[in-house]
Amino acid sequence: MNLRTKKRSAGLDEKAIDRLVTREAEDESAWESPVRVKRSKPASVSIPGELAARARFLANLHHEPELGRWIERIVRERVELEERAFTKAKEELAS
Repeated sequence: MNLRTKKRSAGLDEKAIDRLVTREAEDESAWESPVRVKRSKPASVSIPGELAARARFLANLHHEPELGRWIERIVRERVELEERAFTKAKEELAS
């Protein structure tokens, strides 16, 4: 909904707002062209055998029967941790 529509909808009842939104949704000229998104391909990562054995031990310790899923979880957690730390450092530098 654009700013002009927001101003007009002030004070309208719920049914009037529904009619307004439906009318705008059906207006083909109001729509932008679709955005195409490509799914990224999964990446393969190899790790040394000794590290894989240590990871297997820890996955078993955490009752995860599938090593790949455990490694994916650990990497995801680490990436999220690093992203939060990066964002915090950026905010601290900006202030």
